[in-house]
Amino acid sequence: MMTIQDVLSVYAAMADLTEQMVQAATRSDWDALVLLEQRCAAHVQTLRDQEAPLPMTGAERERKIELIRQMLNADRQIRDLTMPWMAQLSKLINATGTERRVVTAYGSV
Repeated sequence: MMTIQDVLSVYAAMADLTEQMVQAATRSDWDALVLLEQRCAAHVQTLRDQEAPLPMTGAERERKIELIRQMLNADRQIRDLTMPWMAQLSKLINATGTERRVVTAYGSV
């Protein structure tokens, strides 16, 4: 089981990773974004597997709340940066699918 300090260290590492994810999304570095997300997911799994159900109080609790807020803020920024790209990708996929259906129905020109 993890101590409260171990838990806070993992949350801090996750907050750092989500900030790196914002930077990767800002650069449109999707490969780096995926790798960072995988690293963050590994930390989440560590917490699920090893975080003791100890209640935090005082400064420790406030630190955990602040780290979670940082991660949520970074997540919002990442979504704001990736949603236009995802919409564009969706259009390309749909256009390719339509083109494929036309070629199938009418043959190539």
